[in-house]
Amino acid sequence: MPTKLNGNVIHINGQDILPGKRVTLDLPFANFYTHAPVSMPVQVVNGKKPGPRLFVSAAIHGDELNGVEIIRRLLKLKKLEHLRGTLIAVPVVNIFGLIHHSRYLPDRRDLNRSFPGSDCGSLAARLAHLFMTEIVAHCTHGIDLHTGAYHRVNLPQVRAHLDDPETARLARAFGVPVMLNSVLRDASLREAAAARGIPMLLYEAGEALRFDEDSINVGLKGVVSVMHALDMLPPRPPTSTPSESFVAHSNGWIRAPHSGILRNIIALGKQVSKGDVLGIIADPFGEEEILVRATSAGMIIGRTNLPLVNEGEALFHIARFAGNRETTAQLDAFREEQRRQPLVEGDPPPI
Repeated sequence: MPTKLNGNVIHINGQDILPGKRVTLDLPFANFYTHAPVSMPVQVVNGKKPGPRLFVSAAIHGDELNGVEIIRRLLKLKKLEHLRGTLIAVPVVNIFGLIHHSRYLPDRRDLNRSFPGSDCGSLAARLAHLFMTEIVAHCTHGIDLHTGAYHRVNLPQVRAHLDDPETARLARAFGVPVMLNSVLRDASLREAAAARGIPMLLYEAGEALRFDEDSINVGLKGVVSVMHALDMLPPRPPTSTPSESFVAHSNGWIRAPHSGILRNIIALGKQVSKGDVLGIIADPFGEEEILVRATSAGMIIGRTNLPLVNEGEALFHIARFAGNRETTAQLDAFREEQRRQPLVEGDPPPI
């Protein structure tokens, strides 16, 4: 049954979630071929007072786990007792991918290239359709949580359609070092949400199949900050002025000019100039070494963690800023701010 809203009562999968109630439910989906049932886990926190309706989702790519932990910590916050509006949390959208430690669905389709989906299409299309009709269609805002791909790590960043004023406002509120004015990819969740007039942010940080405490902490604070900006949570007392976010006017990957064994010599978040050496590719004997150089100035916002590279593989992701502005000091200030502030009612960090 599609999700419907009647005042501040939410109807999902035949259940009524009344104002002031918190309900965990399972959206049934196609069974495994063993006949074991498969469902999408959802928790709805419905505030006592009406307000925005925000979905927060993770693991659309089943191997991207930081978002799962961000949502777990989000749902433990005592702040939610004072929620205005509705929070719909979906920690695992692609349950098939999560079980198999895979980005993809069993049919090798990318769920985030399958929206808005269809109730009679492929497995990916049907899952996308379920998510759109049960979750997205009746929300006012959305945040989708991602990490870098397999063996790639991303600096905390928000990708969004920043030409939209409301989306840009929420992206600034999220509070990350870098914002990318990212085009809407065909058949992505962001594109499908935009078609319904829903402002949406995509948070990228860390690496697939790994927990990264800094990325989790930044993401949790970012989601909470957006909820404050939407007046879903009570106003916070003023603190120190947050660090500035940089809006990249363009970005691109530096690719391997040759196959071999890569030695990274540049850290994530570092500012580089055109021509700077980012890494060295060599054969196992070191008889031939090829320098990998930056083709433009900017900041390293993503890189490969795998030393074994083939010619043409993406190695370093550079965000470029207008006027080649200085970013290192601001990023250092951001990191210091994160270290100085404790986790938002979080658990002891994993070791």
